[in-house]
Amino acid sequence: MNDGVNGVALTVFILFFLAVTVMGFLAARWRKAENEHSLDEWGLGGRSFGTWVTWFLLGGDLYTAYTFVAVPAAIYAAGAAGFFAVPYTILVYPLIFTFLPRLWSVSHKHGYVTTSDFVRGRFGSKGLSLAVAVTGILATMPYIALQLVGIQAVLDVMGVGGGENTNWFVKDLPLLIAFGVLAAYTYSSGLRAPALIAFVKDTLIYIVIAVAIIYIPIKLGGFDDVFGAASEKYTAAKAGGLVPLEAGQWTYATLALGSALALFMYPHSITATLSSRSREVIRRNTTILPLYSLMLGLLALLGFMAIAAGVKVTNPQLAIPQLFEDMFPDWFAGVAFAAIGIGALVPAAIMSIAAANLFTRNIYKDFIKPDATPAQETKVSKLVSLLVKVGALVFVLTMDKTVAINFQLLGGIWILQTFPALVGGLFTRWFHRWALLAGWAVGMVYGTVAAYGVASPTQKHFGGSAKEIPGIGEIGYIGLTAFVLNVVFTVVLTFLLKALKAPDGVDETSPEDYTADAGDPGLEVELPPATAGTTH
Repeated sequence: MNDGVNGVALTVFILFFLAVTVMGFLAARWRKAENEHSLDEWGLGGRSFGTWVTWFLLGGDLYTAYTFVAVPAAIYAAGAAGFFAVPYTILVYPLIFTFLPRLWSVSHKHGYVTTSDFVRGRFGSKGLSLAVAVTGILATMPYIALQLVGIQAVLDVMGVGGGENTNWFVKDLPLLIAFGVLAAYTYSSGLRAPALIAFVKDTLIYIVIAVAIIYIPIKLGGFDDVFGAASEKYTAAKAGGLVPLEAGQWTYATLALGSALALFMYPHSITATLSSRSREVIRRNTTILPLYSLMLGLLALLGFMAIAAGVKVTNPQLAIPQLFEDMFPDWFAGVAFAAIGIGALVPAAIMSIAAANLFTRNIYKDFIKPDATPAQETKVSKLVSLLVKVGALVFVLTMDKTVAINFQLLGGIWILQTFPALVGGLFTRWFHRWALLAGWAVGMVYGTVAAYGVASPTQKHFGGSAKEIPGIGEIGYIGLTAFVLNVVFTVVLTFLLKALKAPDGVDETSPEDYTADAGDPGLEVELPPATAGTTH
């Protein structure tokens, strides 16, 4: 690792950062709305994005800076088990093809901005809606923090901020500046800012990966040498070579399946989805988004390349930035670092908007100020988006990075527990609202307690997301076990509550709402007055 600042790489990084900053502020004028004081406009971009804008936005949202850093870092440190991210992104697209168009249709019909809006409307339960909203906010906070960790990793490798003994303010000043810029243009432009910047982010990432996958193996003697070096390291460390050990295969499979089920439960995934202008845009995107899975597979190979290149770092999260620093010319290393840095800004902006929308619609409006006007909702959402980012920044600056990573893993366990209410509700009204709430509580408690009991070499609690599956004896993903318990409790309690004729909530949706498209007659009828007419 360089002792000094890489001036050339830093200059290129700053130029790209300035360019996307300008784009972020100019985005407020892109597709300018007649009425900017509504969550439809600020938080969903006017529900007006077409296929390619939605594709870049979803890609920028799901494949983050942390993905760029963490997936190959996991392979660098742990071997082939780190590849679980590739099959889970393959599994997720057929899954979302079945339910995302339905969610888009009913949300467009009723003016829903969040998943909690839908849950409240479908089951007539503010309590269940609140549970989904709180879960979404809690799961999103550490995810935002990890985007800042990605930026910090790049800055560390470039030598920016000084050493460990440097004054904390000087050391963290670059991150504070990046945070300030992110907060300012998100507040100003809403979802339009990350949608516009996503074009730059994804283009840079594709260029960097295309160059890396050709240029770095050539410098290292070819892929035979790359895989050979990786296999030697894993065999020596008894990590199973290039294939996961048999003892870890249940963990690998359950983690991939559980992660696939959880990915589109995150609020930011749904925010990007609901910003599109038709259900056909969503259907088309589920067929072309797998291109990002191809990119992810190539990205994962960088972990093997870091081993072959002899990269030595105490923190695996620095392995890929350090690989770029060592292998690329300084100017292209700057391009690669910019791809990671911008790759943090896009999802961090969308995540903060999504969390703010949940608070505004499903806590502030439902429980604090039911008569809030659209302008008041928008103002509160803007302010909360700032507070969410401040919270993530404090999290990063005051806690060890491994803590942030493990809390993000806990967030994945939590967010999966909203699956029965959201996806189940899109296909059936059979589940009882109280049963769904009880199932959610069981899954949350089990998942949290089980994760609390997992230790790692650096942490006594919350040291991982895998534990023995009750009744099976294999080590598996805690989130999936909690999800199974959630579903079992929900089904059993639904039978019981229906037998007792417990009062059910009012369903404000109708069957045709789930297949309606933007051009269908009467689709806009039930939208709030302030947002009607701004959805095209």
